[in-house]
Amino acid sequence: MKILVAIKRVVDHNVRIRVRPDGTGVETAGVRMSMNPFCKHAVEAAVQLSEAGHGDEIVIVSIGPKVANDVILTALAMGAHRGILIETDAELETLAIAKLLAKVVEEEQPDIVLLGKQAVDDDSNHVGQMLAALADRPQATFASEIKVVGAGLEVSREVDSGRQTLSLPMPAIVTADLRLNTPRNAALPMVMKARSKPLAVRPVAEFGVDLAPRLTVEKISPPAERVAGKTVASVTELAAFIADDVAQMEAL
Repeated sequence: MKILVAIKRVVDHNVRIRVRPDGTGVETAGVRMSMNPFCKHAVEAAVQLSEAGHGDEIVIVSIGPKVANDVILTALAMGAHRGILIETDAELETLAIAKLLAKVVEEEQPDIVLLGKQAVDDDSNHVGQMLAALADRPQATFASEIKVVGAGLEVSREVDSGRQTLSLPMPAIVTADLRLNTPRNAALPMVMKARSKPLAVRPVAEFGVDLAPRLTVEKISPPAERVAGKTVASVTELAAFIADDVAQMEAL
């Protein structure tokens, strides 16, 4: 069984996001970058499936500039077998990314495609669903558990009403939630070994996908600063504070 995992390089989740002074996007220059946390859970799921005897080959694919090799190497150190970098310096929209991944799926013909459910830089939550439609494959999103059952998958996901379990045939596409597993930290020998694993760098033009943007971003601005909290001495004082706050809002 072949498992394809799509990963994204984003601003490290421990770094405070800053908007560019001209409001055109998030500042990435000189900022520490790492693998999108949801993607890391997808890689871990693939490695666990392989360790359980359900994956003969794990292929990692990422789209981005040359430096995105670093997140692929991280995935290879976690246990993946080979990597593909679709190289581009352009900032691509989610539909263009899904179309590029669909081309890779067509070439690789994986039994399972795993992705993070969303990227923490834009929180779009688009690519997995778009890819499933483009590749005409069944999908399960927000997975918190994945089991191989016969020739298909049994995927559990948390929904507003509790827990939902879906059965779907393979080949299939699954997006990972944070509760799916605990990603491993690769030991130094695995990090060194990762550098000897195959990693193909392919120019984005090779895939013949129309990457023209279809959306216009007018402005990006940071959220308003959170107002500092207030400590009160009693319930009576708290009630008076709330009543006064509500009265001020009603006056607006």
